[in-house]
Amino acid sequence: MNLGKRRLSLRFIMLALLACGLLLLNACANNDSAAEGAANGKVNVITSFYPIYYMASEIGGDHVQVTNLIPTGVEPHDWTPKSRDLQNASNAQLLLVNGAGFEGWLPDFQKGLEAGSKVKTVEVSNGITLIKASEEEEEHGEEAHAEGEHAHEDEHGHDHGDIDPHTWISPKSALIMVENVKNALVDADPEHRADYEKNYEQLKAKLASIDQEYTSKLKDVAKRDIVVSHQAFGYLARDYDLHQHAIMGISPDAEPRAQDLLNLSKLMQEKQLKYVFFEELVSDQLAQTLASEAKVDTLVLNPLEGLTQEQEAAGDNYVTLMERNLQNLLLALQ
Repeated sequence: MNLGKRRLSLRFIMLALLACGLLLLNACANNDSAAEGAANGKVNVITSFYPIYYMASEIGGDHVQVTNLIPTGVEPHDWTPKSRDLQNASNAQLLLVNGAGFEGWLPDFQKGLEAGSKVKTVEVSNGITLIKASEEEEEHGEEAHAEGEHAHEDEHGHDHGDIDPHTWISPKSALIMVENVKNALVDADPEHRADYEKNYEQLKAKLASIDQEYTSKLKDVAKRDIVVSHQAFGYLARDYDLHQHAIMGISPDAEPRAQDLLNLSKLMQEKQLKYVFFEELVSDQLAQTLASEAKVDTLVLNPLEGLTQEQEAAGDNYVTLMERNLQNLLLALQ
């Protein structure tokens, strides 16, 4: 009888140890990316969304472990941080964010980092002359809608304030951003400075080529006005002398008034515009509604806030999507 009880006790202890082990493994799994970077000696980098992930991966190469907070196929305005994101960031050396108010969740996120975390937050939009949303409204008139009526902050806490945060959509801005990413990596890991500088120069050359292509091909287009679903193309418009007219405001969740759609439809007829641009990570319903009202077609203009599952599988990246944007712009503006 005592032997049976002893066996039962041993079996219970073994099951308890196994359960504890599984719990530990599960906890570790949530922190795999950060742990992997630390274990293999790579610089642990967390990025807030896709464009910065692409830049950090291209420049960092084999010396970095880059983890993007926002999963493929998710629009940044639909995303909120999870506990595993805090764990990963707490164990990283760098947290690369856009800044300019794009990551409205960032202040609370930083407060939630684990005690003793040495992660350095870098805003890669530093150095870019930022656009005030109010300036865009004054330039584009009523059809761009007053953001006082269409609030900047959605339920996920993405408060852009009075600044247009969509810096990365212009190749000219991207050239500044990649230099900031490179400098952050060099500061974190000076031992591999030469490799970071080399990779940076290669990426810089690609972006400079795209910038030149945008400049030369958009210089003499017949039209200069674009109608977009989301007011995300201010930097592109400023840098290449275009005029953006948006259905929705800085936040893609803002709802336009019926009068806004009527104003845009009238503008499209007056300027003989043939396309309404929409983006792939949010519903195209409003773009389709306006296109139907104005009797025009729709076309993709990608704000590059993230990749779709299909784009990732096809090997698309920031550069290929910027090139595709240019082709669609040329089609719409001819």
